[in-house]
Amino acid sequence: MPTDDLQPHSPRAESNKRETLERLLTAAKRTFAEKGLAGARMEDIARQAGVTKQLVYHYYGSKESLFTTVLDDSSRRIMDELVALNVEHLPPQQALLTLLDCTFEQYMNDPQLGALALEGIRFHESAHDCQVNSFSDQSPALKAKFASLLQRGISEGIFRANVDARFLLATSALLMSGGFTNHYTLSVLVGFDTRSTEGMKIWREHAANFILAAIIKPS
Repeated sequence: MPTDDLQPHSPRAESNKRETLERLLTAAKRTFAEKGLAGARMEDIARQAGVTKQLVYHYYGSKESLFTTVLDDSSRRIMDELVALNVEHLPPQQALLTLLDCTFEQYMNDPQLGALALEGIRFHESAHDCQVNSFSDQSPALKAKFASLLQRGISEGIFRANVDARFLLATSALLMSGGFTNHYTLSVLVGFDTRSTEGMKIWREHAANFILAAIIKPS
């Protein structure tokens, strides 16, 4: 008779499976960020994760399915952190700056995120734009957070009344991540490497101040 530890749904078996999937997603994220979807090889991902290529296909079915899982996992982590950020007790200006800083730090603290995001954009803008994903599923909650913050600032006479929360969120996301997702273009235009330590500091301050200045009510 098999022991409980060896049964398919035993706590040990489930724990081993979770650990294996975590290793696979970590290896896949690194490979997709470095080589893109087209250049990534399933055997390389399997080798880095310490499993067989057959097991990767067993769990995910295809390279595209694994890629979308990596995108969804990264998106979920990003969105969860932003939505859960406790800024409701802060003055509206400080609350917005805290959200902007969090967005920037997510990319700064994860060197793979910029390349992965850029590859994800290419993927979703091709024949895959109709697929449901964590980013689109979770975006309403983040929109609501920005709308609430904006309305609070308007009510207190700090922010302009004609600001659209959707455009504020979209502009904030593009500016705060642009130094990482479009670093070549921005670096050429501004004359410094936006991913260097000094470059990140300069772009972070400029982007946040630019966004804030655009919605502040004139005195």
